[in-house]
Amino acid sequence: MKKLFENNRRWAAAITKDNPQFFETLSRQQNPDFLWIGCSDSRVPANQITGLLPGEVFVHRNVANLVIHTDLNCLSVIQYAVDVLQVKHIIVCGHYGCGGVETAISQRPSGLIDNWLRHIKDLYHRNLSRFSDCKDQRTRIDRLCELNVIEQVNNVCHTSTVQDAWSRGQSLQVHGWIYGITDGLLKDLEVTFDSQDQVPDVYR
Repeated sequence: MKKLFENNRRWAAAITKDNPQFFETLSRQQNPDFLWIGCSDSRVPANQITGLLPGEVFVHRNVANLVIHTDLNCLSVIQYAVDVLQVKHIIVCGHYGCGGVETAISQRPSGLIDNWLRHIKDLYHRNLSRFSDCKDQRTRIDRLCELNVIEQVNNVCHTSTVQDAWSRGQSLQVHGWIYGITDGLLKDLEVTFDSQDQVPDVYR
C-alpha cells in the first residue's frame, strides 16, 4: 500500500512539473469527447493505451465489456456521458484472450460470474456455425471476443439514451474496437454507427 502512495506522489509531481495548472484546471470540470466501455482486465487501461490524459476519456469497465439492457450501472454511465458530458464518441473495446469470454465457453462452473457471462454463452450458441473452421481454442476465443464487441456495440445503439440523442440531432458515433495484449495495438472492427437509420426497426 505504501508503494502506491509513493507512486501517486511521484506521478502528481511529474504532471505538475510539466503543467503547473493541470490539476487546478481539471478540478473545475471534465469535458471528455469519449466514453470508453471496456473490460475490467487490469492489462487494458483506457487512458494509457490511447495516450489520453485524465479528463479526456469517461470510462466504464466490467467483466468482458458487456452492455446489458438491464444493467442500470452501465446504462447510467451511458446516459450521463451522452446527456450531460455530451461525448461525441462511445467506444466499446474488448481484448483478445479475454478471461471472461474464455470462462463463458469453458464448460466449467465458476460461481456467481456464470450468470453475468450467460450473455456471452447465448451469443456463442447463436453463432456456432461461425466457429466451425476454428482449429484451436485460442482462435475460437479470439473470434468470440470480436463478436462480443460487435454485439455490445449493437446493444449500445439500442439504448433509449443513444436513440434519443440521434433523434434530437446530437452528433454521436458508436465504435467497436479490440485490443491486442500481446502487441499493445488497437484494431478497429469497422462497426461504427452514427444514426438511427442503421438500427433495426424493432429497436427504434
